[in-house]
Amino acid sequence: MADELPGYDRVSGKLHASRSEVIAAQGMAATSQPLATQVALDILKAGGSAVDAAIAANAALGLMEPTGCGIGGDLFAIVWDADAGELTGLNASGRAPELMTLEYFREQGLDKIPSFGPLPVSVPGAVDGWFELHERYGKLPMTEILAPAIQYAREGFPVSETIAYYFAGNERRISQYPGFAETFMPRGRTPQKGEVFKNPRLANTYQMIADGGRDVFYKGEIAKRIDAYMVEQGGLLRYDDLAKHESEWITPVSTNYRGYDVYELPPNGQGIAALQILNILEAYDIASMGFDSAEYLHILIEAKKLAFEDRAKFYVDMDFADVPVKQLISKEYAAERRELISPDKAAKSYPAGELEEGDTIYLTVADKDGNMVSLIQSNYRGMGSGMTPGELGFVLQDRAELFALDENHANVVEPGKRPFHTIIPAFVMKDGKPYMSFGLMGGSMQPQGHAQIIVNMVDFGMNLQEAGDAARVNHTGSSQPTGTTMTDGGVVNLERGFSKETREALEALGHTIGTSNGSFGGYQAILWDEKEGVYYGASEVRKDGQAAGY
Repeated sequence: MADELPGYDRVSGKLHASRSEVIAAQGMAATSQPLATQVALDILKAGGSAVDAAIAANAALGLMEPTGCGIGGDLFAIVWDADAGELTGLNASGRAPELMTLEYFREQGLDKIPSFGPLPVSVPGAVDGWFELHERYGKLPMTEILAPAIQYAREGFPVSETIAYYFAGNERRISQYPGFAETFMPRGRTPQKGEVFKNPRLANTYQMIADGGRDVFYKGEIAKRIDAYMVEQGGLLRYDDLAKHESEWITPVSTNYRGYDVYELPPNGQGIAALQILNILEAYDIASMGFDSAEYLHILIEAKKLAFEDRAKFYVDMDFADVPVKQLISKEYAAERRELISPDKAAKSYPAGELEEGDTIYLTVADKDGNMVSLIQSNYRGMGSGMTPGELGFVLQDRAELFALDENHANVVEPGKRPFHTIIPAFVMKDGKPYMSFGLMGGSMQPQGHAQIIVNMVDFGMNLQEAGDAARVNHTGSSQPTGTTMTDGGVVNLERGFSKETREALEALGHTIGTSNGSFGGYQAILWDEKEGVYYGASEVRKDGQAAGY
């Protein structure tokens, strides 16, 4: 894994990026694994749409990077439809099983939902998300789209460095659960860098999905095997929960940041936190502060703290609560919240607003017809719950861990309710036209990262690659949708690239600086240059990824 990030020259103000941007005219793909990027390009060259290529890449990543995604997890997407001239969103997250009640957890004597094992498993929505996207935007048959991943699963592929590192971490956490070792530890341990790994079980599952469609997963053989496994393991997910699952098409929401319309999806995800942060930052002259300055980072951190107090209180499945999204992302509300920030002192806590009522993969693909897709998919906590059903070749997610067990909390666990979600795709429009599809994986780092990418480009003039390579700040310890409250100001984690002077100045303002490397996400992006008719692609140094076009 790369320890050093590209440096920032504080004299010239120029970032030394890891590499130049990738530029191509016919199509572009950016994923966190080079082989998956090549799969996406092959689908584009075969006449597939951006969505076809995104599904193919996601399937490949479910095999090649199961440490961040897989069909046992959920999916969100934002799609630019060039023909219709519109931006659409898909929420393909699953719901709590009918047996998942607050009373159940109280009877078990639990004050929080466990991170691993059978209890945090919610309905996996990714496969239904694939077919919803394909029905509306697909060109090639699903048999052709899934064929590359099936071939790699049968014949094997060499595991890349960063993924091997995360494999080992998941082995320590969840290898004791039935089915995991049989699937992911063929040599008695998880695969190491450069070793060829095969997953014939997943190949068979993908083939069933390719031939039988989404119903084989939710109502057919796969659903029956998941049900039998979960009953055996004492879990709550059942066949009927899978059978009644469906995704939801939703309208992305946006705010304008210095002329750029930044789009996110509304809750049950955390995307609007990025919009709230940007709204607060917009009133400050960020460019004059400088990238490596305590003044900028202090304002950024405090804006994050404010947004995350609202995230803890308000962000919840909108089928179960009246979430005041319009007010939360308004400029007027940002002005009120901004007044709480002290320019010379870090806050230990903030109140949430009073209003009227991980790990993950991110990928983005653009095609020759101008369509672009921003797609994010996750099992939560790396490889998920550890529940590896039957001989299906994948792990079920543990997303239900993010429910609260407080009956007075908006995010309290309820049957049929979608848990709070951390994974968020993003999209940027400029003057009513598509500009950039991007995302940044990594739990609560995501909205912070989205805001930093936009600031890097808009305020500091970085290009697409530089914006992702630049050192990041990750503030942890905020109040959470599970019910915990920040009382100590949290911890500021800074990547290498920020100066000693800046770190000391932040400490002087009252910030607690973390001593660990922390988690700073993984960024992929595609930018459309309408004037030249070309795409720019970027994939950063923190992952094994690649941006490539043709």
